[in-house]
Amino acid sequence: MSTTLCRLPIVVIALVLLIPLDAAMVSRESADALDLKIAQVRQQGAELNSGTALRTQVTEDELNSWFMYRSQALLPEGVTQPQITLTGDGGVTAQAIVDLEVVAPERPTSGSFDPFSLIGGKVPITVTGVLQSADGIAHLDVQTVLLSGFPVPVAMLLEVAAYYSKTPEQPQGLRLDDAFELPAGIRQIDMGLGRAVVVQ
Repeated sequence: MSTTLCRLPIVVIALVLLIPLDAAMVSRESADALDLKIAQVRQQGAELNSGTALRTQVTEDELNSWFMYRSQALLPEGVTQPQITLTGDGGVTAQAIVDLEVVAPERPTSGSFDPFSLIGGKVPITVTGVLQSADGIAHLDVQTVLLSGFPVPVAMLLEVAAYYSKTPEQPQGLRLDDAFELPAGIRQIDMGLGRAVVVQ
């Protein structure tokens, strides 16, 4: 299984839950630590014993360090400075700076009211949600979306994410509200306050 596939849960969360990075303790060492943990989870997934539960803890600082130093190639064009805050009980709050001059002009709309068309330049988008996972399947419930501090429909974020995640293999893009299979034998991801535990 590829390293990219093992990173899928983190990347999916990043795309959906896009608070500037100076609010977190980021470092190259923490980014390296998460890379090692990703490799460890991948290795454990290849050697899983069904009678043993393996737990790997990932801290909020490691996640944000990884996003700062490793995620550039994975983020959609026009999206920068992502940061995740793990709020406990599966809750996640995060923000990214989105360049609407890049995102909005290229995105087809259905003709309905579109706040993205009314604002230009680089703006913060803040999202809250809850990640639920069990039996190797995860689901992200996106609850609120703020564009420059103003609420916008969750459906609009889902539309943008689907548009930018289109691939030849997945021409409809990624539906962030769809359940998805966790890789590497991961059974669940327990999201706590400031940390997440990957259970295999």
